[in-house]
Amino acid sequence: MTSNSASSSPIPVHGDTLTALQQLIEVVAQLRSPEGGCPWDLEQTPQTLIPYIVEEAYETIAAIRSGQTEAIAEELGDLLLQVVLQAQIAGERGDFTLEGVARGITEKLIRRHPHVFGDVEAQTIDEVRQSWEQIKAAEKGETGKTPRLSTKLDRHARTLPPLMAAIKISQKAAGVGFEWENIDGVWEKFHEELAEFQQALEHETKKRQEEELGDLLFVITNLARWAHLDPSAALQGSSQRFVERFSWLESAIDRPISDCTLEEFEVLWRAAKASLAKSSKISD
Repeated sequence: MTSNSASSSPIPVHGDTLTALQQLIEVVAQLRSPEGGCPWDLEQTPQTLIPYIVEEAYETIAAIRSGQTEAIAEELGDLLLQVVLQAQIAGERGDFTLEGVARGITEKLIRRHPHVFGDVEAQTIDEVRQSWEQIKAAEKGETGKTPRLSTKLDRHARTLPPLMAAIKISQKAAGVGFEWENIDGVWEKFHEELAEFQQALEHETKKRQEEELGDLLFVITNLARWAHLDPSAALQGSSQRFVERFSWLESAIDRPISDCTLEEFEVLWRAAKASLAKSSKISD
């Protein structure tokens, strides 16, 4: 990972790639054109497109996990569209351009990898990480002073998906000693928060109920952390199993599912769990 002449400058991008990117830029510009553009695209703002950015990011992740190369390429394209569309709208407002976005991230990558594009040596991943943090601190004017941990925690809370943020925040806090002595303390806190949530549901306002639910979920993520489990992966797995069982249930009946009684649902659900569990064991 030391610097060398072969890696002292960025690898050039193939002309066909630049042509394809330019075509995408022009298509998006036409979609946003007041003359002959698309009414839906013309109505969009950076704020209205936020849900699509999140959706496309998660769909890209799902495609990568599936290992299906065609799906990965397609979802990366959908995600790239969101980047180009945001830059197009910003350009129309005179805020920034896609060129500026690309130039900015390129300069940042070169600046933060002096062991590749400069004369700094970094032999291990830890050395690379340490160099990255030092450069990042210098960029933010934080060199020579210890940044407040709460500033980092606040950034996690505002920018990461909720479950990921909860794990990151609790990990960082634990790293400076703000931690239970053992998992028994986490379980005690869980039961405390569960009781408070139940109390809020019975006697408090919606706002208080939401706050207590958040506290309960935060403790659950800490239980996952202590058990070295990924709560996001666990919840995603549960959602997928629910869908599989519901699909089995729908296939097992010959009438509209809304006509089923609660008792029938219970019987079918147990059958679905047993059948899918058996199939899983056979495939394993």
